[in-house]
Amino acid sequence: MKIALLHYHLRAGGVTQVVLNQARALTEAGNEVLVLSGEAPVYPADWEGIKVALIPSLHYDRYRPQGTVCLAKEVEGTLRGHWPGGADIVHVHNPLIRKNTLLIGALKELAGSWPLLLQNHDLAEDFRPDVYAGEEYPANCHFAVINSRDYRFLLEAGLRPQGLHLLPNEVRKIPLTPGLPKTRYLYPVRGIRRKNTGEMLLVSLFINPGETGGTGRNPPAKTAALTQPPTTDQDLPVYRRWKETAARLELPVEFETGIGSSFADVMGTARAVITTSVKEGFGFSFLEPWTAGLAVTGRQIDYVCRDFQDAGLRFSSFYSSLDIPAEYTEPELLRRKTEEALARIYLAFNAALPPSIPEKLTKIFGDRKAFDFGAMDEDMQENILNRAAKDRAIRRHIRDANPFLQSLADQRFDPREIEENRRAVLRSYSRERILEILEGIYKKVRLPVTQCISRPKLLEQYLDPLRLSLVGMSPPDRGPHDGP
Repeated sequence: MKIALLHYHLRAGGVTQVVLNQARALTEAGNEVLVLSGEAPVYPADWEGIKVALIPSLHYDRYRPQGTVCLAKEVEGTLRGHWPGGADIVHVHNPLIRKNTLLIGALKELAGSWPLLLQNHDLAEDFRPDVYAGEEYPANCHFAVINSRDYRFLLEAGLRPQGLHLLPNEVRKIPLTPGLPKTRYLYPVRGIRRKNTGEMLLVSLFINPGETGGTGRNPPAKTAALTQPPTTDQDLPVYRRWKETAARLELPVEFETGIGSSFADVMGTARAVITTSVKEGFGFSFLEPWTAGLAVTGRQIDYVCRDFQDAGLRFSSFYSSLDIPAEYTEPELLRRKTEEALARIYLAFNAALPPSIPEKLTKIFGDRKAFDFGAMDEDMQENILNRAAKDRAIRRHIRDANPFLQSLADQRFDPREIEENRRAVLRSYSRERILEILEGIYKKVRLPVTQCISRPKLLEQYLDPLRLSLVGMSPPDRGPHDGP
């Protein structure tokens, strides 16, 4: 088959890696592949042997006035120049988030002439009004998603099973340098807001409770580490705040351990990988470490992990909520902040807050004796962290409310579970298996489909107040050069 893969850019990042993995797998299987991008690869060596065509007007440009260029004609001209007879499939990555003012309109023009597969790694309706498009989505083309929750929501919003496809990501075996001292729980991510860094700091208080709160002459052992800083202006202030807080409270946490060291060396120092993220699309962090024989522990994102459990993985060392007793949480303040955040989000989506939500929130917050740390904003999280770091009795109360924290100081990981999970990942998310799924989807994409997405219904699926995490929301919008 002749397959065009289209993405805004080829910078380092999760979606770019998915595009590269697909291009390599398809090429190795004997398909002809052309990658269309608004920017050249940052690491050209990674793309050796893959044909890349640049279309500059594909790049991020959310603030450009409409109509300055006919992107559809540029895409079509590039495809015809490469394949005079046309492509069999045009596979577009993340087209429904507003990162380019022209792409959705261009796809509507192309949909009548080309077999389109629109793969969505993120959806703006998922509490991301900053990238919500102001126009209807393309109709009568095929869509793909990376988790079963998004699949279910898009079906509810009007898509048909024959035109909607579940397409997981390939998971690569990660490198690990053997023989290094395994001294810390490693969080191998960029410290963006939804990674919930404040929770990692709180959890660090319980890894070796007797060694926290040291002095300058006898600092505590570093038992948790985050590997990379964020790269966007929106996330940097929050990240710097957590670094300053960790230093002020002398927490046993390191930052930026991935800078100046190879990834394999950093992973080699991990006793286990920890995650405190409140929101993921696919969830590589729940899968990749097992391939290197490393256990994963921390916060379980149910809608992500459910797919992995269906694939045979077990997550015995996880928690779904880090409960903070109500006496430390200011429930009324949290209720008010949650309601205000929902009102802002609905307004940003040009919708009114449903009148039932304030009453629902009052009932929810009035009945609880504990509240999830991950649902709070940074101000509330820092206040709890300050108190817990300074007061052993508060730490004990929080620990007693969370079985995960009770076992964390001397957590033992079952080697059988590690091996079973390693095998499950390689069985269900290997290159061979994902290629098989991808080529099966392509055969279906070549068949016409009549369908469209109801944007109001899709929004209704995602904007569930019970799912809102204040640190999982998009940071304030600051300009056109944001986002990975």
